[in-house]
Amino acid sequence: MPTLLHLDASPRPRSISKAVSAAFADSWRLEHPGTGYVYRDLAADPVPFIDAGWTEICDAVLAAGDTDLERLATLVRTPAQVGAWRIVEPLLTELLAADIVLIGTPMYNYSIPAALKAWLDQVTFPRMSLAPRRFVVATARGGAYSPGTPKAAFDYQERYLRDFFAGHFAVTDTVFINAELANSRQDPALARLRGEHDASYALALDTARELGKGY
Repeated sequence: MPTLLHLDASPRPRSISKAVSAAFADSWRLEHPGTGYVYRDLAADPVPFIDAGWTEICDAVLAAGDTDLERLATLVRTPAQVGAWRIVEPLLTELLAADIVLIGTPMYNYSIPAALKAWLDQVTFPRMSLAPRRFVVATARGGAYSPGTPKAAFDYQERYLRDFFAGHFAVTDTVFINAELANSRQDPALARLRGEHDASYALALDTARELGKGY
C-alpha cells in the first residue's frame, strides 16, 4: 500500500505553497483510496533544531561506517543521545514509511524556511539512501526565478533541495511545481505583474492535480 508523507513549511493561513501541495495530495488520495497518508505542518508544529545529542548519534554513524536506517536506534546510548532520538525517531519512521514525500514550501531569502531546514537536519544522517522514494516539492516565490528571468541565478530554493535530495538521500526523482510572483498580491511595485502571477498559480494548481493522478 503506497504512503504519502505531506509536509508544509509556510506559516501563512492562506498559503500558496500549501494550496498547491494540497492540490497534489487531494488528487493523489482520490486515486489511492484507503492508502497511507501522514501530514505535518512544520510551521504550526516546528521541529527542534539538532542538538549535541544528535551530533553524537551522527558521529556514531560515521564511526560505524555504515548507515542502516533500521538499526540507528542501536547506536543510541548516552542520555543526550536518548533525548535526541526521541525527536528523530518519529520523524524518521514517517519518512521511511513513505513512498512519496510531498513538500509545500515558500521561498525565503532565495532559499527555504528554517522550519523545513530543521526537519531536514533531524532526518539526515551520513551515507543514507532513500531511493527509490520520490519527492514532489510545491513552492511559492515572491518574484520570478524560472530559467531566463533576471533572478534565475538567485534560486537557491530549488537548486538546494534538488542537490540535497540527490547528495544526501540518493534521490534523483524529484519534481518541482513553482508558483511565482506571489508578491504582486501585496507589493505595488509588482502590481503590474499580477496577471502573470495568477497564470503561474493556476498552472501550478493544475499541474499538481494532474501529477497527483499519475503518481
